[in-house]
Amino acid sequence: MEKQQERKLDTDQKALEVNLNPSIYGTFAEIGAGQEVARYFFKVGAAAGTIAKTMSAYDKTYSDCIYGEELTGRYVCESRLHKMLDHEYNQLIDRLSEKMPGCRFFAFADTISALNYHRTNIGHGWLGIRFQTRENGPANELVIHARMKDNNPQLQSKAVGVLGVNMVYACFYFKDDTDQFIKSLQDHLKNRVVIDMIRISGPDFEHLDNRVLNYQLVQHRLTDVAMFSSEGDSLHASEKFYKKPVVVVRGNYKPPTVVTQDVFKTSLESFCKDHELDEEEVATLAEINVNTLGKDLISAREEFKERAEVLCALGYDTIITNTNNHMSMVKYFGEQKVEKFGLVIGVRQLLELINERYYQNQEGGLLNAFGELFTRKISLYTYPALQFGSNEIMNSKNLPVPNGIQYLYKFLLDSELIRDLENYNPDTLHIMPDEVLNMIRNNVDGWEKYIPSKLVTVIKEKCLFGYPCQRMHFEY
Repeated sequence: MEKQQERKLDTDQKALEVNLNPSIYGTFAEIGAGQEVARYFFKVGAAAGTIAKTMSAYDKTYSDCIYGEELTGRYVCESRLHKMLDHEYNQLIDRLSEKMPGCRFFAFADTISALNYHRTNIGHGWLGIRFQTRENGPANELVIHARMKDNNPQLQSKAVGVLGVNMVYACFYFKDDTDQFIKSLQDHLKNRVVIDMIRISGPDFEHLDNRVLNYQLVQHRLTDVAMFSSEGDSLHASEKFYKKPVVVVRGNYKPPTVVTQDVFKTSLESFCKDHELDEEEVATLAEINVNTLGKDLISAREEFKERAEVLCALGYDTIITNTNNHMSMVKYFGEQKVEKFGLVIGVRQLLELINERYYQNQEGGLLNAFGELFTRKISLYTYPALQFGSNEIMNSKNLPVPNGIQYLYKFLLDSELIRDLENYNPDTLHIMPDEVLNMIRNNVDGWEKYIPSKLVTVIKEKCLFGYPCQRMHFEY
């Protein structure tokens, strides 16, 4: 095992250290604005010890001849990246594996779109590396999606070069420390690059959970938004939700109750009715906000694992966020041309947001909080709740908002910028997640009836939410 570096090396030092390691050898294939990665390894010297080949099939016709056509017509996409990795890695192994004993081979590839001349696009791209951790070992793979924030195409290209070096270095020097691995990806790139998807796969990384890796992207502030599928795989909206209508349900999910199921059901029904859509057309996601997790990094991560388990068991794709004002998430989907977007929150969450914004800044606080949200034509839905200490139902119409903003709030209601969900089940509103959580922790009889039936076995077998059983060991 290589000694992991505690100090932060600069990009040239990383590239040189890789070049001077006689066991690391591979190829670089770069399309678009990503042609800076190989340049770093060339300019620091000793590149002959690392680089077998570099290439850039910049023209689409040449690219198709080498890697095959993209049926979607999109070349900056994950499928293009995998075709590049397949071609380059297989060629490398076929030609050199028997001729160069002692080497750990890799193939690095990227397909990047930097800012165009007219600044009408967003710089982003897919980067990946297929690599061996030991001689004659199996192939493992790191794939990320990145968005460049520099307002200059040359600077964006250079940022991709730094990111590519960070990826190669992390795969060979930080492979046993996922926190260091994740954090090192943004070395010397703070505020220049957003990494909003990561996937690590392969026989040497079967112990890793890609849901947790994407959570770490948010936890370590490489992004405000990341996603994973109901199967537990890493997701990016550009691949699964491009131009699709999307509904996101924000909740604590500690634990999900039968009310949670009703929220998802009524959210989808209301959104489809308002936009004249079929339910099959709409993607519905759960949102985990990291601010609702534990106060320290360890407890927060453990809570995230629990919620990821139950949301996947319920079959929900999930988005992880690090923002209370929703705008990072809204912008994230806006970049994927999602024209119809619904956001669902509990009515108590709406009241907390209003009070927080109003009392922090009484001059336009609410307007600032919702202004940009509503200018993007977002449908904001609220799910009702019982008034504290009574059986009266609280919804957006009778919300006790501060006197100073009643007229502004009424305008939001009259304009249908805030809407109540319809056809909810009033008979389950008395169920409080905190009370159910205490019942689970104390194994009080009857908690199972408040939980979706498919979750009861999951909670008991994996001892989730403090359920008192003989805890088994699960790798994440």
